[in-house]
Amino acid sequence: MRKLLVVLVVICSLTQFLPAADDAKDEGNGKAGSRLESAGTVLDEIQGAPDNRIPEEILGSAECVAVVPSLLNGGFVFGGRYGRGVASCRTDKGWSAPAFFMIGGGSFGLQIGGQATDVVMLIMNKGGMNNLLSSKFKLGGDASAAAGPVGRHAAADTDWKMRAQVLTYSRSRGLFAGLELNGAVIKQDKDSTREFYGRMVPFKTSLKGEVEAPKGAYQFLSSLAKWAQIASK
Repeated sequence: MRKLLVVLVVICSLTQFLPAADDAKDEGNGKAGSRLESAGTVLDEIQGAPDNRIPEEILGSAECVAVVPSLLNGGFVFGGRYGRGVASCRTDKGWSAPAFFMIGGGSFGLQIGGQATDVVMLIMNKGGMNNLLSSKFKLGGDASAAAGPVGRHAAADTDWKMRAQVLTYSRSRGLFAGLELNGAVIKQDKDSTREFYGRMVPFKTSLKGEVEAPKGAYQFLSSLAKWAQIASK
């Protein structure tokens, strides 16, 4: 009888955790979508600034745009930790469905610590885009990278068109500036990809416009399209 009571107590204890487990699963299913919304907000806030923003000439020329929004664990981090982001590239039909990626390692220039930080990367030419489509590459190794200039317009004497395949920026505590990311490794975030699309979608498939963007990508893609169109005028 005592053994039976023990078994019943254990079963009741375990069942208390089942709803929590289901809730955690449901919450996890929305993380990729939340990241897309945050990425759209980052673009709106950065480009909405009057002078401290990505120059229009640069954003208007970018082949792809990648955003790492601030994360719950303290934003963009380095060393043995990593950040997660989303990217989209220009296609004949507009901006592509989002690709999810992870970034980590290397020397990140400004030592950010644990504070929340947003990172934006602009892929400026076909060479950089091909590296991104490979679903894994190293900034400063496979692809040349440099801190991007800041302002409403890029100075006429800057050589941003020639000096890097990827231009990088960071925003932390209201400060928006170019950021060195040499040594950082970017690779596909397969877990987020499966979560968002319900299956594995290769980088090339999404970034070349071969798959339709789900509704959850609307805020990010609409923000990107809006600011890219303004920059191109």
